[in-house]
Amino acid sequence: MFWSQGPSSRELAIQALSSVERGYDLLGPKFDHTPFRTPETILGATADALRPLGPFERGLDVCCGTGAGMRVLGPLCHGQVTGVDFSTGMLAQARRAHPYADWVRADVRALPFVEAFDLAVSFGALGHFLPAERLALFDGIYRSLRPGGLFAMPIAAPAPIISGWYWALLGFDVAMRVRNIVWRPPFVMYYRTHPLHATATT
Repeated sequence: MFWSQGPSSRELAIQALSSVERGYDLLGPKFDHTPFRTPETILGATADALRPLGPFERGLDVCCGTGAGMRVLGPLCHGQVTGVDFSTGMLAQARRAHPYADWVRADVRALPFVEAFDLAVSFGALGHFLPAERLALFDGIYRSLRPGGLFAMPIAAPAPIISGWYWALLGFDVAMRVRNIVWRPPFVMYYRTHPLHATATT
């Protein structure tokens, strides 16, 4: 599906009926051949916005997946860069693609770092956390940064109600909520639970 090297419909269905961790372990080898990978346009725009604020020493990619964020951290950071994720399948792909980085398996709601980084980034992961979980996530990122450190997390502008994207994302979120009512373990992935105003007040 999506590209010839991407997952099949059957593989996506198995992933969607798994837990978040198991689902991404399964999807990891083919994840970069799906539209779920952070687009280069977003990575480039983030790097352009951060470049005038640097250079930075050590960088952290929170919920790093297969390591796309290293395209931002690598050029901006003079020191070591680190990715953290809880999926062994995704981390395995990240290690192959970016062997120079450090890779840590951990639950990002309890990050194991204290004042260790000057820059932290996260791409497309916020939908995996329910609103009640975000305070622990952001507290952990704050603790991981050195004094004066910076956290950057791009958020897409909301789609207008008349657009196809609005209804597609709404339909996806409704489908996921129904799935999580009738099937266990839950798979937390929602697109419409983190608008900018809600994130700013977390």
